[in-house]
Amino acid sequence: MDVSLDAVSSLPRKFTPFDVLPAESPLEMPTQNLRQRPETFGRDRHPPTTPPFLWLRRLFVIGGAILLTAWGAFEMNRVLNSMGVSTLGIIVLALFVILGAWISLSFTSSLAGFVSVLRHGGLGLGISRDTPLPALMTRTAVLMPTYNEDPDRVLVGLRAIHDSLVATGRIDAFDFFLLSDTTDPDVWIREERAYLAFVEAVHGQGRVFYRRRPKNIDRKSGNLEEWVKRFGGAYQQMLTLDADSVMDGGLIVRTVSAMERHEKVALIQTLPVIIGGKTLFARMQQFAGRVYGPLIAHGIAWWHGSEGNYWGHNAVIRTRAFAEQAGLPHLPGRKPFGGGILSHDFVEAALMRRGGWAIHMIPGLFGSYEESPPSLTDVAIRDRRWCQGNLQHGKIVLSRGLHWVSRMHMMVGIGAYITSPLWLLFLLFGILISLQSHFDRPEYFGDTKTLYPHWPQVDPVQAKYVFIGTMAVLLAPKALALITTLFDRAMLRSCGGVLRLTASIALETLIGGLIAPIAMLIHTSGVISILRGRDSGWNAQNRDDGRVSLKEIAHGYWIYTAFGVVMAAAAWSVSFSLFLWMTPVLLGLALAIPLAAMTASRDVGLWLKSWGLLLIPEETALPPILQLAAENDLRRTQAEAMPNRPPEEAFAALRVDPELVAEHRRALPAPRKPGTAIDANLVVGLLKLREAPSVADALNVLTRQEKAAVLCSAEGLDLVLALPY
Repeated sequence: MDVSLDAVSSLPRKFTPFDVLPAESPLEMPTQNLRQRPETFGRDRHPPTTPPFLWLRRLFVIGGAILLTAWGAFEMNRVLNSMGVSTLGIIVLALFVILGAWISLSFTSSLAGFVSVLRHGGLGLGISRDTPLPALMTRTAVLMPTYNEDPDRVLVGLRAIHDSLVATGRIDAFDFFLLSDTTDPDVWIREERAYLAFVEAVHGQGRVFYRRRPKNIDRKSGNLEEWVKRFGGAYQQMLTLDADSVMDGGLIVRTVSAMERHEKVALIQTLPVIIGGKTLFARMQQFAGRVYGPLIAHGIAWWHGSEGNYWGHNAVIRTRAFAEQAGLPHLPGRKPFGGGILSHDFVEAALMRRGGWAIHMIPGLFGSYEESPPSLTDVAIRDRRWCQGNLQHGKIVLSRGLHWVSRMHMMVGIGAYITSPLWLLFLLFGILISLQSHFDRPEYFGDTKTLYPHWPQVDPVQAKYVFIGTMAVLLAPKALALITTLFDRAMLRSCGGVLRLTASIALETLIGGLIAPIAMLIHTSGVISILRGRDSGWNAQNRDDGRVSLKEIAHGYWIYTAFGVVMAAAAWSVSFSLFLWMTPVLLGLALAIPLAAMTASRDVGLWLKSWGLLLIPEETALPPILQLAAENDLRRTQAEAMPNRPPEEAFAALRVDPELVAEHRRALPAPRKPGTAIDANLVVGLLKLREAPSVADALNVLTRQEKAAVLCSAEGLDLVLALPY
């Protein structure tokens, strides 16, 4: 049942400002069976929040994409097989149809987004941009999961969200949870210290809690599931964040209010805008996300309707719906395809929709922000994990009872990575066709008398028209985004005006086009390694724009340059025309090392910013929520520069801070009971501590796992404090 704010507020409170956790309010979260429909299947198959004539919208987008793909296939068939069918021609045509369908769907969806943006749409659910903030009747939990992240940096964003909610006057409706899955003991103790500083700084405005799991089972999805099972019953909604998330308080209040008014809605996803980029790569990402992103998001929201998707963060979720339907099973088989579901967000949204709940997106409200990885290398590391998670969806997409749009979400996610090896095959088979045409000399008249010659199998003139048409469809979303920006005078000014905006789009398109073949090979290698059975693991994301040496870049990217040289030689050996035709791809691969170095450069990114290029509105007119985040970040950097900064190492930090020791002791898990599993790391760690003559000697012999284990026990903590340093 939903939890009333008045009811929660009337409960007797025994909390002090430094209470680590509230009283537990368990909520059952059963694991879902993907092979059978849930008991709630069929309930609200058409939720009341479904937009009218949604079927007509989908017919326009999907039907238009099918027609466009069919036309492209017809024209491509004229290019390849005008005088008869060949094996290579059939293969290339099949690849063209698959890839053409991919870009055609993007094009028709962008057309829908173009109309929606011009009509100032993208809201729904009764949400308004300009009316006074509504009152809230229920309690919402703001959840910040973290895994080995810099805690001071994480709390910069969470503190900004908190202060922004204070400014709305609705802070009493929100509780904040820092949900740690951190395995590094030094980061863990820093989290506790940062949490105490956070609680002290907010002066009792809102309740702030901290929980660390000793074992991070099932990663982020398991982190949230554990919270739901322990505390979810006290909260009607939960706002899920990422470690780099920042959200405006007004946006949060309006979204939560919409959830309160529509009891059949399970999830409302906002549109996170990328900010904070300093390297050229990060600035390109944030420019593309800010200028093209709203158009794309408006388009998918327009035809997804009540069957929207979930991106894992910056979304408000009905806790009861999540608990009822989103308990994730382990997939059968071994990793990388079996085990825990990595890309859990798509699946959670699909399961909630399967259970009769509506999933909506609201791209028309701004105030939701995140950060981008600083370099192509960092994106490649992150995408390797995302690639594995999306390919896992191949085992889920045929689950019983899923809505066909939910299945489509998963197929699109799989296609985001599968299309890279398909593009590579398309290029390679294109070379083979050209090679065949080069060595297989056509006989224009042959043995049979005829008035008309037998023209070559590949029609170069028709191929040129197909290429131009394909590029037009591919680049059309950027042109449409430019047009919508021209109609928005405020955004146009904040992006530097017409000339700078146009130059920025051209620059982003040029560099993005050169990077595209490198990304194609990166994704292809990721897909191949996953198909070979290699698991990606799970590591903390790099969020800093630290410098990378040219030697490291050369070591990581020489293989792409070598591949480009081989392709160039193959194209040159066939014909000079083919070489020129493939120049964009060959040039990007040949310049892989300098491109990776240049795009990872902070100096290049800031130099372009000084010229007014790749600007976004959040840089020229900082929104209030980002002003709060900037002030918090300034305080953080000033504190880091202080000479008396507390120790970073866990044992040293505990030995100099009695309050930290007291709070750490209170948050320790319950002692082991006889008959339960024995933690080998704890047993060995305690033995090493007892035998160590000093803390310094103990640190030399303890592994990270043993150090974390002893810090999870009262006996280990006592030994650490008792040892001489």
